[in-house]
Amino acid sequence: MKSNEQPAVMSEVNITFPDNSVRTYGAGVSGMEIATDISKSLAKAAIAVRIDGELSDLSLPIESDAKLEILKRDNEEALEMIRHDTAHVMAEAVQKLFPGTQVTIGPNIENGFYYDFARNEPFGTEDLAVIEKEMRKIVERGDAFTREVWSRDEAIKFFKDKGEMYKAELIEDLPEEEEIKVYKQGEWLDLCRGPHMPSTRHVGGAFKLLKVAGAYWRGDSKKAMLTRIYGTAWRDDKELKAYLLQLEEAEKRDHRKLGAEMDLFHFQHEAQGSVFWHPKGFTIYNQMEQYIRRRLDNAGYQEVKTPMLIDNKLWEKSGHWGKFRENMFVVPDEVPSGEDDGPVLSDKAFEKLMALKPMNCPAHVQIFKQGITSYRDLPIRMAEFGCCHRNEAHGALHGLMRVRQMTQDDAHIFCREDQITDESVAFCELLRNVYTDLGFDDLVVKLALRPEVRAGDDDIWDRAEEGLRAALKQAGLDYEELPDEGAFYGPKIEYHLKDAIGRSWQCGTLQLDFVLPERLDAHYIGEDGGKHRPVMLHRAILGTLERFIGIMIENHAGKLPLWLAPVQCVVATITSDADAYGQKVFAALQEAGLRAELDIRNEKINYKVREHSHAKVPVMFVVGAREAEDGTVAIRRMDSKDQPVEPFEKAIELLANQCKPPY
Repeated sequence: MKSNEQPAVMSEVNITFPDNSVRTYGAGVSGMEIATDISKSLAKAAIAVRIDGELSDLSLPIESDAKLEILKRDNEEALEMIRHDTAHVMAEAVQKLFPGTQVTIGPNIENGFYYDFARNEPFGTEDLAVIEKEMRKIVERGDAFTREVWSRDEAIKFFKDKGEMYKAELIEDLPEEEEIKVYKQGEWLDLCRGPHMPSTRHVGGAFKLLKVAGAYWRGDSKKAMLTRIYGTAWRDDKELKAYLLQLEEAEKRDHRKLGAEMDLFHFQHEAQGSVFWHPKGFTIYNQMEQYIRRRLDNAGYQEVKTPMLIDNKLWEKSGHWGKFRENMFVVPDEVPSGEDDGPVLSDKAFEKLMALKPMNCPAHVQIFKQGITSYRDLPIRMAEFGCCHRNEAHGALHGLMRVRQMTQDDAHIFCREDQITDESVAFCELLRNVYTDLGFDDLVVKLALRPEVRAGDDDIWDRAEEGLRAALKQAGLDYEELPDEGAFYGPKIEYHLKDAIGRSWQCGTLQLDFVLPERLDAHYIGEDGGKHRPVMLHRAILGTLERFIGIMIENHAGKLPLWLAPVQCVVATITSDADAYGQKVFAALQEAGLRAELDIRNEKINYKVREHSHAKVPVMFVVGAREAEDGTVAIRRMDSKDQPVEPFEKAIELLANQCKPPY
């Protein structure tokens, strides 16, 4: 071809469908035209197409041969598009009802979407119903979503002239080579990458606005505060109602609410993100820790304890200083002369800096490095209930679920490369047994692969990823791969569990790491007498005790298993005549090792029952004059109408057996 010749323009394109059938169309055919050619019913149901694996608008022309899949509303991907389009409908409704409001960013999130708005007067909850009503009008109007590509200068000028300074800033920050796409729905438009469904009518009516919150522009606390409106959208009313019911049930189960009612813990401003454990809550904490410790002891782990405050030089060597510095709490170790009473200085002002550890791994490597380790000593399984600190943003803190001070059920396995599979399989089995003991049988396993920003070269990551794939295969586990979501040092297996109301929680992890032993110069003496790097498996079962306890409280709606309940039994007297007998039963419960309380207050028994039921006490022994005379107790269990009467020795023996912790 000569340099001044143009490439041939295709007059026809071959479209390959999922069943491998092929049809030929004129170049420039759209997905909607193809759907119509197949059947009118398909065209009516179609919402988008996937062209060579990429989602696309139905209206876009197809200029070359392609693999094509037509998506309908019942496809799983439809939810993402419905929520995306609903967010656009919400933004239009807001700007129509509240002129002068600036639209900023509005992504999909799990189970819904949000949009951040800039307005002099923040939105309130009372505005949601009005906005939602306007949204339904826009949906009913059924305006087509149409895509346009603008020049950068044209787009910046348009949004600035319109007073949309945030949109103009977004465009200015886009790479020079990126297309500036704008989507219109009627007279309203927004900057958007797409794709979209054919029209606003395809959004349907199964949506609801949920709440408002504050949010900083681009998540930066130094920038403007915006108002965020959260919403949810589903394929039909049945799905929406099920989700709203789940939200209602979740509100009843909120661990923060139950924690106050059950007198387990509290939070306060002076220690944001750190838990004040009350005696009953700390009982739960200790029971969980003791249970995991028993499991680890039987699995051959050695428990260690490492410092919370460590010189930043170690964090620099490990790589955490460069990656996590802004999330670490840093403490000056030496104040320069003459600056003792001065303001807080920059890092460079101090000869030495210390940091509260955000994770335990570098400290465990330091223990491994003490003395000489032979290949015969491996694997070494090193566990720690390590207290860690992370400087989470105030707005991200959420009860026990997101804290600044946490205790990880952390462990690191130092092994040879030929031991990776066996150790990984053993961990998978250990985790499965623990989750079964704790009542979680519905698990989803995911393999998170190399992120864009990572330590180590591609060869190391290839070996690490294949090592975990082999372990999952040998363990007989089905799994989903997650590109770009691995940890900084290596790929990881994630365990996602489902609770009683269907919510998914990511807790346990296993990360395979070739990098950190290299960075921190860890080695063992191999069979050949030479030095070799160990492989490091970072693993946690619960994740953090705080978060998992929060999950347990919500999963059981506060009605914890007997072995974990902070108070396993309350002895409540009906009259003062039974007080002495109540004391005797209470003492016998304590002697049997049960966590019991005695309630001999001068209150009616119905009042006592109601109060202890509210505090989620699982068992009550109710005693009156008759029980005292017969040496019996009336056994009242939470959520049971039956109240059997048994000799108190037999009742205590039965309860003691039921309260035995697992394993």
